[in-house]
Amino acid sequence: MTTVTDPPRQAVVAEAPVRRRRSSGFNSVSPREKVVRYVLLVFVLLITIGPFLWQLSTSLKGSGEDIYTRIPRLLPAQPTFDHYKEVTDTIPVWDYARNSLVVAFLVVGGNVIGASLAGFALSRLQFRGRKIVLGLFLATLVLPGEVTIISQYVTVREFGLANTLFGVALPGMIGALNVLLMYNAFRSLPVEVDQAAVVDGANAWQRFLYIGLPSVRGTISVVAIFAFIGAWDDFLWPLIVLTDPNKYTLTVGLQYLSGTFSNNPRLIAAGTMIAFIPIVIVFATLQRFFFKGVEEGAVKG
Repeated sequence: MTTVTDPPRQAVVAEAPVRRRRSSGFNSVSPREKVVRYVLLVFVLLITIGPFLWQLSTSLKGSGEDIYTRIPRLLPAQPTFDHYKEVTDTIPVWDYARNSLVVAFLVVGGNVIGASLAGFALSRLQFRGRKIVLGLFLATLVLPGEVTIISQYVTVREFGLANTLFGVALPGMIGALNVLLMYNAFRSLPVEVDQAAVVDGANAWQRFLYIGLPSVRGTISVVAIFAFIGAWDDFLWPLIVLTDPNKYTLTVGLQYLSGTFSNNPRLIAAGTMIAFIPIVIVFATLQRFFFKGVEEGAVKG
């Protein structure tokens, strides 16, 4: 009969520090790595926020300040809002902003409704050619917008929508990327929920309205933000479609500042800040849903 003896005491003592080192060092971050992370974070912050802060500072600097000093100065020595008033007195900013809001409203509405319907159909409904349609949406992402801009203009002109705000909004009312975002969000929902709804007698519209949409509100916010920013910041397409200056969007109308006041960058910076304000308002309104929507569809339920 063999007896089980305890392991030597020295071996137990020797193994304990090894376990502690492994358990404490696996997820720990050294001070040097922390410094590197914060340095990279500050560098990225300067790249992304730096130009915006510089434009804001330039728009607030007085006419007597030199903005091209050897050592850049961010804080204005003589802060003033006169440049903003001069911009509004020079060009019809509010008319241009209203035109941009109309275009953005049409684009956001078209993407929220159209992309949601298309994404739900591709992910939750079974029909012939579904994979082919999905492949076509994926293929359109490869093509840059400049490739199709001539065909888009010909189509809009044949429809009689040239020089109209609806003609500006029409090509962007359903974006392929937004359809794929909604497709991925609907696809992440459990299939058992749909099956239970079918058993209860719910049709496709009822499943879409009462089950699908309430579960993907975060992604809808992401689509709305992307659609609004894309429509608000678009310059080339409105410049091609619109010929009447009274129908110009804000980005197109601001080109008068760069032409008339090319020697005064303070006015150009003030006009840029005016165009940036609506984007801040939209993002501040939907930001609580935005980060939730980024995570939707990441893990399939």
